[in-house]
Amino acid sequence: MSTLPAAEPVPLLDLASAHAEVAAEIAAGWADVLARTAFVGGPHVATFEKDYAEWSGIRHCIGVGNGTDALELALRALGVGAGDECILPANTFIATAEAVARAGATPVLVDCHADTALIDVDAVAAAVTDRTRAVLPVHLYGQTAPIEQLRAVLPEGVAIVEDAAQSQGARRHGVPAGKLGDIAATSFYPGKNLGAYGDAGAVLTDRDDLAEAVRMLREHGSPRKYEHTVLGFNSRLDSLQAVVLSAKLRRLDGWNAARRRAAARYGELLADVDGVIAPVVAEGNEPVWHLYVVRVADRGRVLKELHAAGIGAGIHYPVAIHRTDAFAHLGYGPGAFPVAEELADEIISLPMFPEITPEQQERVVSVLAEAVRS
Repeated sequence: MSTLPAAEPVPLLDLASAHAEVAAEIAAGWADVLARTAFVGGPHVATFEKDYAEWSGIRHCIGVGNGTDALELALRALGVGAGDECILPANTFIATAEAVARAGATPVLVDCHADTALIDVDAVAAAVTDRTRAVLPVHLYGQTAPIEQLRAVLPEGVAIVEDAAQSQGARRHGVPAGKLGDIAATSFYPGKNLGAYGDAGAVLTDRDDLAEAVRMLREHGSPRKYEHTVLGFNSRLDSLQAVVLSAKLRRLDGWNAARRRAAARYGELLADVDGVIAPVVAEGNEPVWHLYVVRVADRGRVLKELHAAGIGAGIHYPVAIHRTDAFAHLGYGPGAFPVAEELADEIISLPMFPEITPEQQERVVSVLAEAVRS
């Protein structure tokens, strides 16, 4: 099947190719930042926040230091704190649960759907108590959680905080990720669809009151210099990262389209490969394929064979939240979330980036097919 030499590696992610496309523009922008000495805040940050909000169809984009801070700031802007509960899926990166705990609330975990790996709406409905203040659905792997279904089962007053770190440009029934709930958090970690050259993140919302609260919280609780009305943070997007993000944002639609084409090619190549379960797209979703995640039996052996052949596969994520030492105190034992635990044992992320070629994908699937047969 493959037309590539057997020894030629295929990376999980190719950040160098993306950088080559924007290098000159970023160099010019960084030179302007240095000339202005506007390193924190300033015109480049304001421009990116405005442009990203318009691109997302959202009233407010507030740049912050990273995606984890974005989640916590979103929760704190809603008034979430000690004594409150926040529901989130067990199969997510630990930052989703960390943000809840750092805000002083208790993470309440629920299982996910086996086909899409997105949060189980019925499990959320069963987990709601009179202490529930928010639900944090994760737009996992680049497709959005069923927010409208969640809204239908939640009591009035329970907020929806979108963990939109993997869904920049994704849509559900035509509505952009980040605009579906009350407030959203995204990450611009370098490997994201829109990635900075370091840590960065943003909070997104259509609500003016929440946007104002986040802006104060990220600036030491200060509406203006040396006036501090609440206990806040130091979590701001710096100008150098804003330059990078602006340059990449102008290309993001094209990059996301390339990811969709690559996902379609994977689907065609995997259609006749026994032993590999390809990802399922939920009805109404238009994913951006941050990751292309398949399921296989005997994952450890298959992953080892992929790596031995130079295929840069990964696992997102190998341990469900309740099985980590950091959240063992929540008291969920083995088997508490069987779907999430099964997924953690079977998932493999295949190479996915806008510049991946059909020949590279053919090589990936050829090696994968041989590994699952052996």
